[in-house]
Amino acid sequence: MSLAISRRALIVAAAACAASLASCTSYSPAPKAFSASLIEPYRLDSGDRLRITVFDQPSLTNTYSVDQAGYIAFPLVGSVPARGATLQELEASLAQKLSKGYLRNPDVTVEVDRYRSIYVMGEVGQPGQYSYVPGMTIQNAVAAAGGFSPRALQANADVTRKVNGHVMTGRVGITDPVLAGDTIYVRERLF
Repeated sequence: MSLAISRRALIVAAAACAASLASCTSYSPAPKAFSASLIEPYRLDSGDRLRITVFDQPSLTNTYSVDQAGYIAFPLVGSVPARGATLQELEASLAQKLSKGYLRNPDVTVEVDRYRSIYVMGEVGQPGQYSYVPGMTIQNAVAAAGGFSPRALQANADVTRKVNGHVMTGRVGITDPVLAGDTIYVRERLF
């Protein structure tokens, strides 16, 4: 009877191990929209700080932050929607609003002064929020977060990114580029 119990325990343990390994191999590779988002123009979102220059208007030239609701508070015209807009679209929107009774043919330039942060979590030295730098890769982000922990899976990472207003998660290699606002999760290796 003890042989039957130990055999049954062995079968249950093997089934649990197989289920555990099966769940580890099921992952979602990065959607095609991930790579497409890398060649699209930069889209503004909450947390971006912008340097807006209005030619010959020093009182309007300043740095402005995109607030939590996705707007910038601009003198004379009030709240201007910025979330999801490219820099050129925001320039055109501001110029159009300023030309309605405030300035004649306003020349507006918008530049990103500081990009929104990225977040690095999981098996890294110091998980947290970090500054984004254009051209940054997963490996650069992990280095900024104190490098891989001894238990880290160093071949790839899971990235959560907002693409066209939709939040997506996928697994990418460590040499893949990072975009502003990304959340990077470094998984633990099995062995």
